[in-house]
Amino acid sequence: MIAGGVLYFRFNPAGSPLFPKCPFLMLTGLKCPGCGSQRAIHALLHLDFPAACSQNILLVASLPYLFLLIAAQVIRFFSPCATFPVRIQQSAVIWTYFAVVLLFWITRNVFGL
Repeated sequence: MIAGGVLYFRFNPAGSPLFPKCPFLMLTGLKCPGCGSQRAIHALLHLDFPAACSQNILLVASLPYLFLLIAAQVIRFFSPCATFPVRIQQSAVIWTYFAVVLLFWITRNVFGL
């Protein structure tokens, strides 16, 4: 992860051939939910939050949940009886997040987000 972070910090994915392009965008001309994530990560590493939000706001908004999931795994590893990890990994939460991703995918293509 550190090597990836250094790579994303040093090179801008928008103009570097090191980073892959989105195959869904290339095939259909439509943006997938992950389009702009590489540029958003680059912007976040440079503490440019407005640029990160303009590239992929779903990624930026998902970071707290991602950190909670990572914390849940760490807690589960060190304390298998903890109830905190179970709450944020319930199927209702995961299905809700999936619905948000689908809604984001549709709205970004309909409204040009």
